[in-house]
Amino acid sequence: MAKELEKMYNPREFEDRIYKFWMDGGYFTPTIDPDKKPYTIVIPPPNITGQLHMGHAVDETLQDILIRWRRMQGYATLWLPGTDHAAIATEAKIVAAMKEEGLSKDDVGYDGFMERAWKWKEVYGGRIVEQLKKLGASCDWSRESFTMDERCSAAVKEVFVNLYNKGLIYRGERIINWCPTCKTSISDAEVEYEEQQGHFWHLRYPFKDGSGYLELATTRPETMLGDTAVAVNPEDERYKDLVGKTLILPLVNREIPVVADSYVDMEFGTGVVKITPAHDPNDFEVGLRHNLPVISILTDDAHIVDGYGKYSGMERYEARKAIVKDLEEQGFLVRVEDHAHNVGTCYRCGTTVEPKVSKQWFVKMEPLAKPAIEAVRSGEVKFVPERFDKTYFHWMENIKDWCISRQLWWGHRIPAYYCADCGEMIVSKEAPHTCPKCGSQNLKQDDDTLDTWFSSALWPFSTLGWLENADDYKYFYPTSTLVTGYDIIFFWVARMIFSGIEHTGKVPFNTVFIHGLVRDSQGRKMSKSLGNGIDPLQVIDEYGADALRFMLASGISPGNDTRYIDEKVKAARNFANKLWNATRFILMNLSDAVTKPELPAELLMEDRWVLSQYNRLVKEVGENLEKFELGVAAQKIYDFLWDVLCDWYIEISKARLQAGGEASLNAQKVLVYVLANTLKLLHPFMPFITEEIWQSISNDCETIMMAKFPEYKPELDFAEDEREFTRIMDAIKAIRNVRAEKNVPPSRKANIYIETEYEDTFRKGASFFERLASASAVNVGTDFAVENAALAVTDSCKVFIPMGELIDKDKELARLGKEKEACEKDIAIISSKLNNASFVERAPEKVVNAEREKLARAQERMNKILESIEALG
Repeated sequence: MAKELEKMYNPREFEDRIYKFWMDGGYFTPTIDPDKKPYTIVIPPPNITGQLHMGHAVDETLQDILIRWRRMQGYATLWLPGTDHAAIATEAKIVAAMKEEGLSKDDVGYDGFMERAWKWKEVYGGRIVEQLKKLGASCDWSRESFTMDERCSAAVKEVFVNLYNKGLIYRGERIINWCPTCKTSISDAEVEYEEQQGHFWHLRYPFKDGSGYLELATTRPETMLGDTAVAVNPEDERYKDLVGKTLILPLVNREIPVVADSYVDMEFGTGVVKITPAHDPNDFEVGLRHNLPVISILTDDAHIVDGYGKYSGMERYEARKAIVKDLEEQGFLVRVEDHAHNVGTCYRCGTTVEPKVSKQWFVKMEPLAKPAIEAVRSGEVKFVPERFDKTYFHWMENIKDWCISRQLWWGHRIPAYYCADCGEMIVSKEAPHTCPKCGSQNLKQDDDTLDTWFSSALWPFSTLGWLENADDYKYFYPTSTLVTGYDIIFFWVARMIFSGIEHTGKVPFNTVFIHGLVRDSQGRKMSKSLGNGIDPLQVIDEYGADALRFMLASGISPGNDTRYIDEKVKAARNFANKLWNATRFILMNLSDAVTKPELPAELLMEDRWVLSQYNRLVKEVGENLEKFELGVAAQKIYDFLWDVLCDWYIEISKARLQAGGEASLNAQKVLVYVLANTLKLLHPFMPFITEEIWQSISNDCETIMMAKFPEYKPELDFAEDEREFTRIMDAIKAIRNVRAEKNVPPSRKANIYIETEYEDTFRKGASFFERLASASAVNVGTDFAVENAALAVTDSCKVFIPMGELIDKDKELARLGKEKEACEKDIAIISSKLNNASFVERAPEKVVNAEREKLARAQERMNKILESIEALG
């Protein structure tokens, strides 16, 4: 064989070396081969601000399993990596870094800021790439992309201009979600709702003519400064005569009308609603219908604008307190009631967002959503698990126009240009030199950048060279599988689907494999605030990448969250250690005649049993992987290697290995064949250890990752032998259980009598009982009458073991006598407590019940001791 394994399993010794071997060999880089079927995954691009976290670890592990499996099946596999510029997050990081230097964006200017941003990308963008390599990600790094690289940026401009020319992108004043901390608009999908405790402030708005007032309630009293009407339902009999009258806005003294609009719910509260078109999306629509003024009262950082006296310059919540106090003092506050309500917050910084009227760029979503909905409904794109298509449909069928402009510097500048002399707007992929309307050269590009998700939506095709119709695009697009978490179905998945259909005429992928979040051992979401995050790199350093990968994969089921449990990582490392030691044992017992994994001509019953078990494993693992049941597949491989190969077949083979000759050679061949091929099944899950062992046990292929993935072979289906040997195994397990119950050491041999209808099977297996069940002699028949014997029963036999041979009667009686004495003392002490009325009345119920349970256990133990004494006569 190629080489020996080190004595101890130490992943630090070989994981980095093996990754370099793969990289140097170019095994991750596919070639375009018309005779091969392509299989493509594009990585959900991690942010350049990021560091590898458990979410990345599970996401990338699952993708790597699929890629390695398909590569071994002979596909031309491309796993395309890259990173996202992450506009809001990255700009926030750079601004924070500048703040420590005492600088602001205005201090360094646009060009100076962009220079810093690109340096940031160079420093931190590569960090997460190196961390992905530590995990074993077999990405084609030669095709690595970045959402702001030249190819992706050109695609972004092309798409923007095309959509604009089709009338699907427009600029206009609309209510948008505004983050006062990030100081930018964010889309509906980027707003996270959380329940907050607040209040309903009930206010009086007096009529101008002094005839009374209308009562209404609000959760945001500070916005009253921007009220331009009060609305009632036109069907509400209480207020029909009041429509058209004029109210005086408290504190501001602005005259505002009472309007009738069906938006108002007559059953809610007083049936009267204040209308603030600049700060509420529903109010904005009411304002359009009634031609109301739109008055914005908040600055970009959520302070009251000039023109409102003492309130001007106040932060929004500070202003709220001052306004409520003044309303109360001036008699306009009726009452305050507690109220819990859902409040929108920025998905990046957690700040409560403000609905705000602003001139922004939007994408018309209805025409784009329809074909994207149909693609999923028809099955052209399939969600795994299927239930997540409901999330997709709910969002897409109720979708609003997408606000795509952001008030940031870092990102793709909107390709729109304005003439300072005539006001003409030009949308163009290239910067125009002159105004087409007036000929002026005084042109300025739009200051806004595009939403990060606008470029991410193009990722499956922009990265492959869609714009230039590159060979990669023609061969690898549409991609095959998208692996992602359920939390970005509407952020990213939906946008990729409608973008792919609109711009390429094809869906971007055929399957969306959804996984859940990685939670801590208590099921809590990992977060900085809880301090429960786990660094995957530390886990890899301690246990190895294979252990982390296997733990994450074996605990996963499509669509469901998984828990990180340290004990499970240790168990995965123990599994790797078991495999390592088993391989070393096999290598130490190999002769030079065994040079590759191949089966001998003659197979014994135990050989056919293990081969049949292995063959079924191949079939089931293949089926599980096709269904994306990666966790089930991992567990089956684990069970086979640990239980079938290591604990049974290797133990069974030891006698043959020691015997020498043809018997030994045949056992060696079966061991190498089963181990080498099972390593192939395990490789996608644990790539490093399988490669290291492969280099020792097989010279079939220079790397296991290019070896052919095992396929089910009908000729290895030995059903009858498997049934026969399973009967023998079950009997051995039953005997071992009986001996363990009676504390019989393995060194003490005993006659066994097997009563069965399968006499030939058990006679053939006599030697196994002698080696594995401490049998001194094996008697097989259809009927036995063995007095004073322990009995082991399976579904195919009864095994009688004379008690006198299992144990020394006098010694065992003496031992049981001592146990009986100790048990009697326990029963007496506990009974004394429970017979004490004072203890039972005064002690807590929990304590009394615990004593009763102890007594019940002691009495049960006494019954078993007495039964054992009686059985010994």
